[in-house]
Amino acid sequence: MSERREPMSDRVLARLMRLHPKRIDLSLGRIERLLAALGNPQDRLPPVVHVAGTNGKGSVVAALRACLEADGRRVHAYTSPHLVRFHERIRLAGTLIAEEALVALLEECERANGETPITFFEITTAAALLAFARTPADVVLLEVGLGGRLDATNVVRRPAATAITPISLDHQAFLGDTIAAIAGEKAGILKRGAPAIVAPQPPEAACVIAERAAAVGAPLYRWEREWRAWPANGGMRYEGRHWRLDLPPPSLFGPHQIVNAGTAIACLEHLTALPVSAAAIANGLRHIEWPARLQRLSRGPLIDMIPGWEIWLDGGHNPGCGEVLGAVAAGWRDRPLHLVAGMLNTKDAAGFLRPLASYARSLRAVTIPGEENALAAEAIAAAAGEAGIPAHPAPSLAAALAAIAGESEKGRVLICGSLHLAGVVLADNS
Repeated sequence: MSERREPMSDRVLARLMRLHPKRIDLSLGRIERLLAALGNPQDRLPPVVHVAGTNGKGSVVAALRACLEADGRRVHAYTSPHLVRFHERIRLAGTLIAEEALVALLEECERANGETPITFFEITTAAALLAFARTPADVVLLEVGLGGRLDATNVVRRPAATAITPISLDHQAFLGDTIAAIAGEKAGILKRGAPAIVAPQPPEAACVIAERAAAVGAPLYRWEREWRAWPANGGMRYEGRHWRLDLPPPSLFGPHQIVNAGTAIACLEHLTALPVSAAAIANGLRHIEWPARLQRLSRGPLIDMIPGWEIWLDGGHNPGCGEVLGAVAAGWRDRPLHLVAGMLNTKDAAGFLRPLASYARSLRAVTIPGEENALAAEAIAAAAGEAGIPAHPAPSLAAALAAIAGESEKGRVLICGSLHLAGVVLADNS
């Protein structure tokens, strides 16, 4: 049997990781320099919807993409991080970027950059923008990587619309240690004249966003003020400045996805140059695809390990995500709930797990394999105990599932705590 060859893109990506000693170093100077050398592709894009926030921004992008594509629009999308393969980050007119095209773009950016320091996210963002400028499409959906004000995606000067999803504490080392400080960074994407769609926010975040919008001249469209969305008649109802829509529920699971879908619809309402029909929105909501966001695994080796159990996967990793998962778990009373958690050492493990304490029978903690910043399983188990959940470390995901199945009647497992862990799960279960 011949050896499986490493994709060329993996080798190029590995080289790019070595161009800057810090994985995260928020600045616009380096990417602006590289984009200038590439002919400033960010100035030649189709209309851009720029999405920031702590939780839900990927789901909003996924909902936008589904509705726009259901209306026949060609959609570019840039999201991060990827779960299994880097190609997931770049969609060109609805299709994941091909290996050959990705390699060519990365090498072009590498040549233009030379040996000048630039972060991995910056140079790969430049590659995505170059691809978007060269491939015809109707719209670009651009998800912020981290923060907003100094994020590499914030080089688009005239977006068609911006959106800010719910803000909570996360990445405090880079964005500030208060909700207000983090909101100030997220609000850095607001631009003069571009409608700013704002999802539900803590009061201190809402205040900062409103101040920034007034300062730059961005018209605000806020949850429960200029637009609303709520469960109704087995689906959802949206009401905005001009639209009144009765719609099916979004295909993504959980009550929080009504808010995310509503945020996407509010964006669509203000993309007046790209009108989307109500029928397309309804069809799009039925077909949103966004893995590892309360995704139920229905087949694969992990399911085969513990037949008769439900296994759910979610990549949420901060206290705000913990609250969302706690709200979902409150409705899961038909089966005992057990957790498998793996997290990064930069996250507040106890804060994430505390909202789940009232609903989880047990937790098995794992160290995320292959992740240099993984929090040790023992530390996660200790944090779970602090949060009030009986917990033990496990040497692997398989061992964690086996231990849970061996100690309980058939129930429900939620694997959670990190998108990095979610990627491992999806790869192992494929």
